[in-house]
Amino acid sequence: MKIFRKKRRKSYGSDSAPKRRFFSKNIIVFIVLMLISVTMLIFSTRSLMENFRDAGLSVFSGIRGAVHSVSSFFSRTVLSIGELSRLKEEHDELVKRIVRYEQLERSAAEIIQENIWLREQLGFMQSSSYRLIPAELIGRDPDNLFSVLVINKGQNASVYRDMAVIAFQGGTQALVGKVIESRAYESLVLPLYDSNLLVSSRFAASRFEGIVEGQGNPDAPLRMRFIPKRAREEISEGDLIVSSGIGGVYPPGINIGRVNNILQREYDISMEVELVPVIDFSRLEYVFVIERGIND
Repeated sequence: MKIFRKKRRKSYGSDSAPKRRFFSKNIIVFIVLMLISVTMLIFSTRSLMENFRDAGLSVFSGIRGAVHSVSSFFSRTVLSIGELSRLKEEHDELVKRIVRYEQLERSAAEIIQENIWLREQLGFMQSSSYRLIPAELIGRDPDNLFSVLVINKGQNASVYRDMAVIAFQGGTQALVGKVIESRAYESLVLPLYDSNLLVSSRFAASRFEGIVEGQGNPDAPLRMRFIPKRAREEISEGDLIVSSGIGGVYPPGINIGRVNNILQREYDISMEVELVPVIDFSRLEYVFVIERGIND
């Protein structure tokens, strides 16, 4: 029995050794394969992670770029709106300044021109042989049926009815009309173009006489009537007509107008001419009332 057991023990030990070697080899192979697999998995996972990271970074970079672009756009827009608002305010302020400067320039030009006119009027007044009362045209009388001018001088300045009124315009003196009503501080002047005003006149060169009257309209020509027919050979267009001094209201030699048309009809015993007034009534501002109707 002892021998048998010993034999069986030997037999068992000799059979299990190859199995253990085979098992050990398999384990080693498995471990190696596992290491290879893990290594490959690690590398593949790292590559996947890197790819994922790169993809994530790309997406994030794109989103960040888009967000930056949008935010930059809105920032620039807000800044642009603020800049435009500031520029508009500056533009409006500059426009206001330009308007003020233009107004000042116009005012300065008007003052300069008015000073020139006033110096001319003053010079005329000082050099005139008449005693003159300066006045300013301030309007028309709406209650009067005639085309009456209103001046700012009256009885307080010794202006009275039937005084002649003249003006200095374009470097020459000319007849404006006469005072028909004197009030305390203003007077009414009947202008030369009114049909109710008659002025004894004559040709400055040929000395033929007639009567000048208006046609009720400052734009219509004056008419000189009752001119002798024999004057036809000695008068022509452009001749100057002046006051004759007959009647005592208007001093002699005051310019009235120039002939622009000669009217002659065979059956009339006299002739007529049309005149353009020397005075431009649309530009009339300052006048002078002649205190006496004759020279001093």
